[in-house]
Amino acid sequence: MMKISTNSKKDVYLHAAIITLLLMVLFFGFFFVYLPWSTNHGDAITVPNLKGLTMEEAEDLLDERNLDFEVTDSTFTAGLKPLTVLSQYPLENSKVKQGRKIYLTINTETAPMIKLPKLTEMSVRSAEQQLLVSGLLKPDLEYQNDSRQNEVLEVKFGGTKIESGSLIAKGSKVTLVVGNGTDSVEIDVPCVVGQLYDEAQIVIKGSGLQIGTVIYDPTSTEPAGTIIKQNPECENGNKVRSGDMIDLWVAGNPPN
Repeated sequence: MMKISTNSKKDVYLHAAIITLLLMVLFFGFFFVYLPWSTNHGDAITVPNLKGLTMEEAEDLLDERNLDFEVTDSTFTAGLKPLTVLSQYPLENSKVKQGRKIYLTINTETAPMIKLPKLTEMSVRSAEQQLLVSGLLKPDLEYQNDSRQNEVLEVKFGGTKIESGSLIAKGSKVTLVVGNGTDSVEIDVPCVVGQLYDEAQIVIKGSGLQIGTVIYDPTSTEPAGTIIKQNPECENGNKVRSGDMIDLWVAGNPPN
């Protein structure tokens, strides 16, 4: 067996020390220089809140933070713009590494079609709840002279009557035609000229009528808020039907 000669024990210790030092340099260099540089160890990025942003806005925000994204699901939420971010994972304020992919659920571009539920002969409150459960918006109300007070008489969409079972886009708003509890009988037009506006409202509504157009006249010499004219007029036994409107002219400027 060949023997490795050394000049002295000192050389052996020196060689061992050099080898040990090199191993230590490699160890610390790998774990504290190369690894952090290659994996961005310790360089955590805070995930921003993306909910409510459009896809374009979310992409710009993620690009600024060197993060990526992927759309994994889509659903429809009424009242939000198409392609709006609905949810995200990881959640906002999570700490992630550079280049991490954020998974998004977005609002669909096209609303799905649903069947209009049966709403007639229901109370307004029940019909509104049924619409919300079905994914439609809270409806507009249109009152009509009918003894069936607060009962849905028919449903309109886009100004046209629509039947239950008809297809309608989710998130749409319909109009409920509702009975006001009064029959279509003729009544005398109440006289409110000379009264204050608040008093006139009580008289008109108490007669089963509605306030129509209100026009203010800042040039009138009557005290502000006084009714100076009405249409229809109350002279000559004029009559109107329950639920009809009375237009009013009021002295002074309109309230702010």
